[in-house]
Amino acid sequence: MEPPQFFALLGALFDFGTAEIHALVAVFTRIGAVVFLLPGFGEQTLPGRVRIGVAIAFTMVVWPPVASMAVQVPGIDDSNAGVLAGILFAEAIVGLLLGLAIRLMVMALQLAGSIAAQATSVAQIFGAGVTPDPMPAIGNLLTLAGIAIALAMGLHIKAALLLIGSYQIAPLGQYPLAGDVAMWGVARAADAFALAFSLAAPFVIASFAYNIALGAINRAMPQLMVALVGAPAITAGALFILWLSGPLAIAHWAGMLDEVLANPLAMPG
Repeated sequence: MEPPQFFALLGALFDFGTAEIHALVAVFTRIGAVVFLLPGFGEQTLPGRVRIGVAIAFTMVVWPPVASMAVQVPGIDDSNAGVLAGILFAEAIVGLLLGLAIRLMVMALQLAGSIAAQATSVAQIFGAGVTPDPMPAIGNLLTLAGIAIALAMGLHIKAALLLIGSYQIAPLGQYPLAGDVAMWGVARAADAFALAFSLAAPFVIASFAYNIALGAINRAMPQLMVALVGAPAITAGALFILWLSGPLAIAHWAGMLDEVLANPLAMPG
């Protein structure tokens, strides 16, 4: 089906004019890009039809508050395919930036789990999780816990408010400046790495102390097979640290996620 025919059918279905149909498709483009990266709703383990359904549901929620603004965008009622393609491309870029800001928070959990597993020598333990890529069990546990907490705390409502408010920060059809995007991306990535290391810090500190103690014991008793004694100890210690610090780490992460959802395009301070 050609795009003009598709838009004509949509117009007949919703009783919309050309400007309304083009604006609705543009809003769906931004929302679809965000949903593609949204934790819980955009996981690759979910069927594509489910994710498309979620994007349509979010569009129906976001459309009423932004409709009056969207239909007044210059060129939105132009029947020229090139003009509409430019608007849709700009919306896809903005949506991907919004989604990336949120997805980096999930990647911080995954990275924190990998750092913790490497530091405590349990990185060889893999398990199936929310991502198609293999990941240490600690990373899977933190990621699943973080997504579950985010959904329980109303991620769908916060995401809808984010999408509605995003049109005040990034108006429909306008391209973000490349220089600003570059600085923003570097700052966001650095902030995600810093968050990941801070979440894994208890495991890194425990690993440092464990290796110092193991070296001292090996120096004092060279005949002792310290690896046979130390391996079970570090594994038990990692589980104990996870039990103690896991809830605090997830709570801290949830607070950071709320800050990102409140203003995803802001420069981290």
